Amino acid sequence: MHDLRSDLGLVPVRPTATTRQAGCYRMREGDPIDLRVSRRHDRVPLSFLHELGHLIDHQVAPEPRRFASTGHPALKEWRAAARRLESRAPMRAGRSHRRYFDSRRELWARSYAQTVLLRSSDSSLRAHLTALQRADDPFVWPEREFEPLACEVEAVFARLDLLKSLRLAA
Repeated sequence: MHDLRSDLGLVPVRPTATTRQAGCYRMREGDPIDLRVSRRHDRVPLSFLHELGHLIDHQVAPEPRRFASTGHPALKEWRAAARRLESRAPMRAGRSHRRYFDSRRELWARSYAQTVLLRSSDSSLRAHLTALQRADDPFVWPEREFEPLACEVEAVFARLDLLKSLRLAA
């Protein structure tokens, strides 16, 4: 999943000790500043990948200060697949929090993160996802429900021609 073609410059990842938020993608004037991930909670891999998902969403958009998940044609099928899933917003969430949680930008970041964890060859990352699913964590979907969306996340990168082709030695 992470072998993507890109001309993006380096974007720093900064660990934080905040308990207010698990992570944050920051940008200014349409340019990325950094990804911030709190090390003071039990979802560091998911949070890092979630914020990376926001960065990718922002960088593949055709215009600065936009996000591809909200309208880019390459994500049309992904948006349709995401609409078919039930909301994972916490039951006690207010209307504005629920709207944010179910926004296309947040759905993309969460589905990207979960796809990477699901498809990872690293057993500790897959175990992290399994533990979150067993705990019914609202930031991940149950495995069976999620598989069609994972396929769409992968298809987005193919449609955008961002996947590096593997060269096999003869």
